[in-house]
Amino acid sequence: MRLDKFLKVSRIIKRRTVAKEACDKGIVKINGKIAKSSTEVNVGDELEITFGEKVMKFRVNEIREHVLKNDAKELYEQIN
Repeated sequence: MRLDKFLKVSRIIKRRTVAKEACDKGIVKINGKIAKSSTEVNVGDELEITFGEKVMKFRVNEIREHVLKNDAKELYEQIN
């Protein structure tokens, strides 16, 4: 699954366009490397997103095309 779509489906970032913009600005990393919005996300990948001075890290547990709001947190775990 594309990175921008995963960020939206998992509700880490609420809108896909915002997720794409974050990737274009270089504030999203996968496994320590700056990632484009089209980068494929796999189970076990570690995502790092910089929101201002705050850095949030997540590990991908599952990938699904559609998920209910209450189940979105099952797709990842926060690791920092």
